[in-house]
Amino acid sequence: MAQAAYYEGDRRIRLGAGDAVDPAPGEAQLKVSHCGICGTDLHIYHGAMDARVQMPLVMGHEMSATIHELGAGVEDFEIGDHVVVLPLAPCNECPACAAGHNHICHNLNFLGIDTPGAFQSYWTVPAYTLHRVPANLSLKHGALIEPLAVACHDVRLAEVQPGDKVVVLGGGPIGILVALVARQAGADVIVSEINPYRVELAQDLGFEAVNPSEADLIQLVMQRTRGAGADIVFEVSGSQAGAAVMTELLRTRGLAVIVAIFARKPEVDLFRFFWRELRLQGVRVYEPQDFADAIDLAAAGDLPLDELITDVRPLSALPSGFEDMEKGGKVMKILLEI
Repeated sequence: MAQAAYYEGDRRIRLGAGDAVDPAPGEAQLKVSHCGICGTDLHIYHGAMDARVQMPLVMGHEMSATIHELGAGVEDFEIGDHVVVLPLAPCNECPACAAGHNHICHNLNFLGIDTPGAFQSYWTVPAYTLHRVPANLSLKHGALIEPLAVACHDVRLAEVQPGDKVVVLGGGPIGILVALVARQAGADVIVSEINPYRVELAQDLGFEAVNPSEADLIQLVMQRTRGAGADIVFEVSGSQAGAAVMTELLRTRGLAVIVAIFARKPEVDLFRFFWRELRLQGVRVYEPQDFADAIDLAAAGDLPLDELITDVRPLSALPSGFEDMEKGGKVMKILLEI
């Protein structure tokens, strides 16, 4: 029986019957396999986006699926294909879209936030959102493609080069994926994280990882770079401490990349930007190239994806997944097997 998890406000999740929507022309109905719980889902669960979402809402966008049914006119896919979804629906009319940047459309709809998402048995989406994944990539690992595409986008826009000295501030799922993709690009990466479990995990993955509340991060970076500073700092923590320290870590003309969404406007040292001619780059979501790159990376088998999966649970365990994420303990990525 088709089922779905519905957010009803005030931290309430109801498990109920799913609504299998027949695909219209240009759409595909997917049988969802796995879906990850991400920070945005937790943000919605906390009620922080109640003014934006329509309840009851089916959340979820970090997913993998099998094509179950195709609408008229969809010719590039077949029933049974393994796919992931790039969950963006741009207007294709605003100045950003006209400039070719429809991933940051001024009127962007995000599937799983502004429209129903993947915490359900069957999910109907526009066919243009689909990316086929190869048979050698498991559907479990396929659910990591969306966050991996975020990391690919971040590293691509930062133009990471072999030999670059990179610092990643924040060792959660996105931070670790940024670190992994940057290392694949040839960078020497240091990870800064205050959660002891995540520090240890980063170290187990071969990174030099430190807790900045226990070690002098600035001193460490200067030691590793002979006093020059890092070439690139990825700010993934979303904290005031991260926004403050990123300018202290960078070399002359170094690059600060803002990955995190800050809850409130942070204070940033613009004097440092002036004196060292620093550069600042915002990065948001991804583009089709990043999904293609993420699929290639994951399918190559060079990334330790299993190490990032804390647990695989049934859809009914969504509330417990949120509770474990809130505790901030030994959690990296929780997947739901739909």
